[in-house]
Amino acid sequence: MPSTFFGLNIGASGLSAFQTSVTTTANNVANTKTKGYTRQTATLQSTDAIRVAAKYGSVGTGVEVTSILQERNLFYDMKFWEANEKQGMYEKKLYYAEQVQTLLKDDKVLSGFATIFNQMFNNLDDISKSNADRTVRNAFINQAQSLCTYFNNFSSSLRSIQDDCNEEIKAYVENINVISQKISILNKEINQIEMNNGRANELRDERAVLVDELSAICNVTTKEYKILNTNDPDNYLGGTNYEVRINGQLLVDGNDYRTLECVSRKARLNQLDADGLYDIIWEDTQTDFAAATLNAGGMLKALVLERDGNNNENLKGTIREAATDYVVVDNLNLDSINAFSHDKVGVLYINNKKYNYTGWEAEVKDGKLDNVKFNLSTEISANDITKMNTNNSRVECGVGISNFGIPYYQKQATEFMRAFCSMFNAIELKGVDLEGKPMTTFFTANLPEDPNSFCMSEKVSDRAVYEDGIYTSEQATYYNMTIDNVKINNECLKNPVRFATAYDLVNGIDRNEVVVELKKLQSDIHFFRGEKASSFLETILSDAAIDAQRTTVFNKNYSNLATSIDRQRESISGVDRDEEAMNLIKFQNAYNLSSKIISVMAQMYDKLINETGV
Repeated sequence: MPSTFFGLNIGASGLSAFQTSVTTTANNVANTKTKGYTRQTATLQSTDAIRVAAKYGSVGTGVEVTSILQERNLFYDMKFWEANEKQGMYEKKLYYAEQVQTLLKDDKVLSGFATIFNQMFNNLDDISKSNADRTVRNAFINQAQSLCTYFNNFSSSLRSIQDDCNEEIKAYVENINVISQKISILNKEINQIEMNNGRANELRDERAVLVDELSAICNVTTKEYKILNTNDPDNYLGGTNYEVRINGQLLVDGNDYRTLECVSRKARLNQLDADGLYDIIWEDTQTDFAAATLNAGGMLKALVLERDGNNNENLKGTIREAATDYVVVDNLNLDSINAFSHDKVGVLYINNKKYNYTGWEAEVKDGKLDNVKFNLSTEISANDITKMNTNNSRVECGVGISNFGIPYYQKQATEFMRAFCSMFNAIELKGVDLEGKPMTTFFTANLPEDPNSFCMSEKVSDRAVYEDGIYTSEQATYYNMTIDNVKINNECLKNPVRFATAYDLVNGIDRNEVVVELKKLQSDIHFFRGEKASSFLETILSDAAIDAQRTTVFNKNYSNLATSIDRQRESISGVDRDEEAMNLIKFQNAYNLSSKIISVMAQMYDKLINETGV
């Protein structure tokens, strides 16, 4: 039989339980605006019944609060992380894509390629009318130098954007390291509390906020499981192990965490890359983080794509011959030296192994690029040589990244400039100046090791076709002319007489056959991606516009998706003040009823004790 005062105990349990429920509701209301706070609920459960010596057999003993749990749905968390990763990636891509578009602007405020290019040919047309006028000649030469300066500035601006991407990459890597350390510390603190029968809800909220932040930087997945005895899987030891993976690679494992580091490249992947670009590696294993793979995502991937993206147009081929210190590559995806965008010193990837090269020799046959020999500083083992020579191993110079990044625009502009300058020079080399002297190349390159610049090889004829032979990375070919160093021959800049306008002066200095041929380069000859020279800006701007438009659409779509999923997540884990107000009234009424129970029971006991039998 239960205690005489059993009813008071039941009422008291109700008071305690509903007071806890009211307190939990008050905590929810107080944290309505707290970032990352998850709504908590007190879990009520009837206490164990007791047996009594009566026909009904047992009687309830009241209610108790078993736990205060978070209302959180892991499914919506995972979906939000996926959408947030994509939105972060496209938001960052859009930021830099719009910067490239700005560089290509040509309007009344800022003169771009089309304005400068057309004005140069207008000045060339003036020469055809006043061939001997030094002022007219000087105007054309200065405008041609303005075109070179435009390309120089374009290159400098692209490199500046690349540097910005590089510094952001380092900042995000450092942020990842900070987050991983914080999560590991929180894991330890959470287990310390929960292994002593507590519930670390606030710490779990703090950890979830960090994972949300991490999901915008890179692809994130998490896993939490109970810690069991390995010898007895049914024996729960208490606590949980929380794992975080980024791009599919383990970052945090319970109390342990890994860190990333940025290492400056010793060699450029692309000819016009800025110096000191970072590779991201794991600090413990020194292996590549692979921030731009298909499994990767987030702002970090976007930055790598923008910094290193070459639209997969780097040199590729197969091994024709391999030796200890060199490889010969054929079946190339490029057909001209002018299409090269790799540096004189760089890296090759053969059968997923990295080899450093210190120079190259390209062989031209029948006017087309036939093979390239790379001189290696990394020796190839005898076993690897055998594999390369028998398996037609694939070779990749640098890294191909399928994105319209900075290297892509550098390559496109350089390839156009090389083609245009080589054709212009080929026509000029046929003529003589006003004094009857043979003309040298008009467009030249200015290299740091040769401040006086050099003229291109005369072996390069019309339309940038190389004569059959072997060309090295150190030769004065158009490979060594880039948008970074193109300039006008110093002789022409100092003395406008040195510009050729005629093939000879037999019939006087007013002849202008060379000028007539040069004017055809403006719109009559198609040599860059099947377009005329004057359409270069439209061609490359269309690439930038399409890329920006596509990125804008994806950014908007994933932004809307992330917002929608976050709202669904908030509908479960967020605090709704109206709902909490209803809960407050509900628990208050329940508390009042429990109080009433005690009041009624007190009256009954008073009657029983003080009035019965009197």
